[in-house]
Amino acid sequence: MEIQVGGSTTATGGPAQFIPPSVNASKGSVVTFRFSGVPGNHSVSQSAFDSPCQPLSGGFDSGFIYVPSGLSSDFPEWNLTITDDSTPIWFYCQQLSPAPHCSGAGMVGSINAPGSGENNFTAFQSAARSSSGAPGQGEGALAGQGASASAPPGPLTSGVSGYSVPTGTAPPSSASSSGSAATSSSSTGAGTSLTANGPLVLLAVVLGAGLADFTG
Repeated sequence: MEIQVGGSTTATGGPAQFIPPSVNASKGSVVTFRFSGVPGNHSVSQSAFDSPCQPLSGGFDSGFIYVPSGLSSDFPEWNLTITDDSTPIWFYCQQLSPAPHCSGAGMVGSINAPGSGENNFTAFQSAARSSSGAPGQGEGALAGQGASASAPPGPLTSGVSGYSVPTGTAPPSSASSSGSAATSSSSTGAGTSLTANGPLVLLAVVLGAGLADFTG
């Protein structure tokens, strides 16, 4: 099962979106996030239904993946294995430029969200778009609540770069419950931390990219 991270500037919905934004996946299955929005600079960061644009404590976080203009193959991918399919998994993009992708464009997604009722994906996305303040900036983490990865996004080649990406490997017991996820996330390797104070400038410096590239 694949979710595209970022769309093209000419795509319906624009560059700040997950395609599809909501999927269903059973325990043990793998959801692949493919960073194929060109150009793009996005993250896949776990959140909660009632705080759609803020990082979830003990949640997974891909870090920022920058994909330059002109790339047509070898897009980086990130594989998340579902460890608990009994509760929904919510996620968002942390990017702040040129406008917040989460609160500005509603760039959020879900796995195993209810198809109806108050806590469905449509309600989650509406809450994201109406949220105030800048999206929270987390730190790369492989293990999350209900899902975990065994490796960071890759390959990071052909001009593709990552910032605050997770490192190391997720522990075997990761993320079957909120308690275990919170514990394991601190023991997994984490990338360089990113503060909310000028993340775009930090990314431009680290990746050696011009500000004009940060449109996705």
